[in-house]
Amino acid sequence: MDAAFELRAASVSYDAGRALEPTDLVIRPGEALAVVGPSGSGKTSLLRLLNGVLAPSEGQVFVGGQDLSNLDRSGLRDLQAHIGFVHQDHALVPILRAGQNVIAGTLGQRGFLSGVRSVFWPRSEDLQRAHALLERVGIGDKLFQRTDTLSGGQQQRVAIARALFQEPNAILADEPVASVDPARGRALLQLMSALAEERRLTLVASLHDLELARELFPRLVGLRQGRVVFDAAPVDVSEEAFADLYRLEGLRGGAVG
Repeated sequence: MDAAFELRAASVSYDAGRALEPTDLVIRPGEALAVVGPSGSGKTSLLRLLNGVLAPSEGQVFVGGQDLSNLDRSGLRDLQAHIGFVHQDHALVPILRAGQNVIAGTLGQRGFLSGVRSVFWPRSEDLQRAHALLERVGIGDKLFQRTDTLSGGQQQRVAIARALFQEPNAILADEPVASVDPARGRALLQLMSALAEERRLTLVASLHDLELARELFPRLVGLRQGRVVFDAAPVDVSEEAFADLYRLEGLRGGAVG
């Protein structure tokens, strides 16, 4: 079976320097993995490589066995349509209702006019699907509520439901609980993990909270200064390795994450 995601000596460079050193990484279908490390360590760049938003400066990126460099714009868009992305800042449209934001998850799978119609004049079956997903994430009663009136945690649940509306093969989450308190963060990550497991989705999340990463993910990848410093089960990563990951000396200032 092809890997869900694979990096082969893939790196990311910007004008300010290299955000991700040449990296080899294989993520299997259905696997749950947390990427941990300080700000500027390359976590966001890694996720953007996996999603095809960034092309590697060097090396190759494969998704489901497909070399992304061989895909044209249409092929890349089709592939991205089946990768759900949960953003730290939610990336929702504030003035739309929760259900409309959920339905917007399939904009990349539709033509422009069809996409606009689906959001502003949704079909009953789309509304029913959106409602079922909002129910699953615990806020079914918010279907018709404007998104900008929801709490941060509720908005993140809308973002999760939107990703699931795509019927994805994988979900990538970039610091998905950074804007909520620790208790709500744990609940959101537990929900995401449970949803990924029941739907057999690959889940890759970047996190700052080591405790949550160790508790909820069976595999951890530690990044520091754009390099993978460990890739192991939580029980196989020592306290010293975690401490070294976040030590202040030598950390790059202003690096792109």
